[in-house]
Amino acid sequence: MTIKVILVDDHAVVRAGFKMLLSVDDSIEIIAEAERGEQAISAYQENKPDVLVMDLSMPGIGGLEAIKRIVAQDTKAKILVFSVNDEPVFVDRAIAAGAKGFISKNSAASDLAAAIKAVAEGSLYLENTPDFNEYYPDGADKQQIIKAFSPREFDVFLLLAKGKTIRIIADDLSLAYKTIANYSTQIKKKLAVNSVAELAHIAVSYGMLNH
Repeated sequence: MTIKVILVDDHAVVRAGFKMLLSVDDSIEIIAEAERGEQAISAYQENKPDVLVMDLSMPGIGGLEAIKRIVAQDTKAKILVFSVNDEPVFVDRAIAAGAKGFISKNSAASDLAAAIKAVAEGSLYLENTPDFNEYYPDGADKQQIIKAFSPREFDVFLLLAKGKTIRIIADDLSLAYKTIANYSTQIKKKLAVNSVAELAHIAVSYGMLNH
């Protein structure tokens, strides 16, 4: 039986490359592609794939929010996260959002194919990842704070750390400027910092901006 797959990544070259690599496996067929989370939701609804392979870092609502919305509409959705951000905090977030697997973009094509097949069969596929605590050798308190962020707080935290302005984040997430400003204030207060530069330093120190 052929596994029907939707490939979601904001880089056309990346999609083309992995589509070509997967084409050697007759049991996997790429039936649609998308480059944003919003498009992924529409493509999923239109095509009902066996597996949706999803990147996390994309314009717009991003991968995590897209996963949550798809799973909210279809609790049986099988989503495999395929991302360069393979730090444990991202794995935790993806699985919490409803993904059924997580694999690094640094993996071989054969590993991606194996992950797709495992998820299609109903298994939870998690590539071997370093222990979460390795990223927080002397920041246990902040580790717990970040892990306790709501999904929206986590998204805003990363976007702020990447240097995006409150206005741009509000536009990207389709939320009011004041809402994002409030999130920014809450996040800084929880992490006991005063500036976006400090947020960026935390994110970089914990290996969360490696893309």
